Amino acid sequence: MRRNGIEVPEDVQPMPAVRRWLHNWDVREQRKLTFWQRLTPPQLFVGSFLLLIALGTLGLKLLPGLYTGDSLGWLDAVFTATSAVCVTGLIVVDTATYFTLGGQGFILLLIQLGGLGMITFTTVIIAALGRRLSLRQQALAPSSGNIIADLDYRRLTRDVVLFTLALEAIGALLLYLLWIPRFGWGGAAWPALFHSISAFCNAGFSTFSDSLIGFQAAPYTLLVIMALIVVGGLGFLVLEELYLRIRAGERGRIVRISLHSRLVLATTALLVAGGWIPFTMFEWWVTFDGMPDWVKVLNGLFLSVTARTGGFNTINYGEAAVNTNFLTMLLMFVGGSPGSTAGGLKTTTIALVALLAWSRFRGRTAVRLWDRTIPEESVQRAVGLVVVGVALVTAAIFVYSTSEIGAVGHVQAASGFLTYTFEAVSAINTVGLSMGITADLSPFGKWFTMLLMFLGRVGPITFAAALALSATPHAGKLRDAHEDVVVG
Repeated sequence: MRRNGIEVPEDVQPMPAVRRWLHNWDVREQRKLTFWQRLTPPQLFVGSFLLLIALGTLGLKLLPGLYTGDSLGWLDAVFTATSAVCVTGLIVVDTATYFTLGGQGFILLLIQLGGLGMITFTTVIIAALGRRLSLRQQALAPSSGNIIADLDYRRLTRDVVLFTLALEAIGALLLYLLWIPRFGWGGAAWPALFHSISAFCNAGFSTFSDSLIGFQAAPYTLLVIMALIVVGGLGFLVLEELYLRIRAGERGRIVRISLHSRLVLATTALLVAGGWIPFTMFEWWVTFDGMPDWVKVLNGLFLSVTARTGGFNTINYGEAAVNTNFLTMLLMFVGGSPGSTAGGLKTTTIALVALLAWSRFRGRTAVRLWDRTIPEESVQRAVGLVVVGVALVTAAIFVYSTSEIGAVGHVQAASGFLTYTFEAVSAINTVGLSMGITADLSPFGKWFTMLLMFLGRVGPITFAAALALSATPHAGKLRDAHEDVVVG
């Protein structure tokens, strides 16, 4: 590394006095920067979501004509804004009956902005003003990895907006045509648009009080919703690559799909297929009882798709089989893919951990896939994300069981424990599925749920990085002497 124009070997460690001088020099240099220049990419990313939540809360409290009756209290307004911006879908009031068309439109606006990501919106504004994008470009890195390093950010930002609007428009048109017989020419327009955006953003908000339970036997509607959920959960980087490959194919050229995109597509297909059969079997004689066989199979597929952050439901999860709820929690924990509107640990994270385990089982030190070796840093990052995710879910379950269930015996709390575990996993992975307890949470429980949704949206590591105000640019380049410890 270079320090003040002098090349310093990586293995040479400065003396404590020199290290203090370097730290003070970094601090002096930082003070010369403006407020916006001092902000780190994680702080910009986290701050944009906080700002949007604050504006959404004020809008829900101050804008006229949003409610059919009494307006939301401050706590419920913050909760609703957080759930919409974090594209989660947990609700404390019925969106269909509590809000007017204008209120539903305001929630849809928050969903759209939250789904695209405020950092994308910021990049559009900066690009329009002709300012440099270095800090804002890097802000995508926490969720998208190093793949984005080779992309044109202006083109990526443009394509993100175009892909989103085009796919949502196609989804809305298809739903509109399908729903005309049920709601009429005029009545089908708004729910079609709302559900198309909500599905693509993996938000789970619905203008129907029972979500999509009324469409259990409507195959084309469920197929359109599932397609929007899956495409929205693939990630914009994958969509960009597929789009470029199609364009190249039209010109007679062959463009190789990156390992990232291939892994996302393969893992997504495996998870959808892997959940389809168990869900169908588990619910065959439970919530699917009385349905025609083809409807049971279709709804089993829908349960597998929506569980990974879709948030819509065609069954009442409070009446579902226990193994269905457990499998749903596992899929919620996985979530969507990097750079998408979905939450969770991400498909690539789980895939890398699984590949690491398979490599160790076969006695290999490196993780290989499709004749490629995956960098050790990426594998270690995946392992770290899984550890942090498991720790957060465990802590969330403990907090819920303490604040919401209290000190009661196992017999009295048995069903409640599963219910709050389901709620914790759904909130932190921004899924929005619930067993029907969200509105009954205590004030503390609602604030805690908001924290979980926010952490799940911005990412716990990114949030922690945003709080690291005292970090210096060169801190990560200094290492201490090695000393081993006994493991196992």
